[in-house]
Amino acid sequence: MASFLREIVKNLSQPSAILVISAHWEEDQATITSSSHPKLIYDYYGFPEEAYQIQYPAPGHPQLAQELLELITARGIPVKLNEQRGFDHGMFIPLMLMYPQANIPCIQLSLLKNLDPGQHINLGKAITSLRKKNVLIVGSGMSFHNLKRFFSKGNDGDQENDEFDRWLIETCTSKALLPEEREQRLIEWQKTPSARYCHPREDHLLPLHVCYGIACTDTPIAKVVFNQEIMGKKVTSFLWQ
Repeated sequence: MASFLREIVKNLSQPSAILVISAHWEEDQATITSSSHPKLIYDYYGFPEEAYQIQYPAPGHPQLAQELLELITARGIPVKLNEQRGFDHGMFIPLMLMYPQANIPCIQLSLLKNLDPGQHINLGKAITSLRKKNVLIVGSGMSFHNLKRFFSKGNDGDQENDEFDRWLIETCTSKALLPEEREQRLIEWQKTPSARYCHPREDHLLPLHVCYGIACTDTPIAKVVFNQEIMGKKVTSFLWQ
């Protein structure tokens, strides 16, 4: 996975700014980091001391945060800025591998605490114009996120993981699906066999919904750029380009 993050930048144009939708930040209403120099939030525990000494001094982007605020407001979605909130590990861990120089301005957009899939797709649709502004948008989550299963014994072969992975790939990449069918599948993801096995809580899936909402007008079909086993579980990443 680390190698993938280092290599994926070769397939991307150099962004002027980065927006991260992290699975590790939820608010009652959409919230955007707006500090010029956000600190890091070490929102994990039980790791070696070195994990709490990581630095990623990327600048914030108050101007982009304000633009995001206006776009979301225009769609009638409650939204606010947060100048105090720093960058969580859903942002700085992938970006320190992708862009280790930490010289590209970044902002984060929260998830909604209600975890409603349709609202997260609509949140993405509100900011689709960012795609024309050379902003790299990263949905930082995971296609499989059942921590108990990650650390359980006997991880060889997992039919439920494989079933959900195939369903997710078909949903995001199949040319046979009409746009309304694709969106409805994402909204009703819980009806999918093995959905709750792979996501007991959907916080790590919903960044994908936001990214789909951003891309669906111009590029509804994604391509698979990573599909390998991590700790015995199949994990997939998608690119809308």
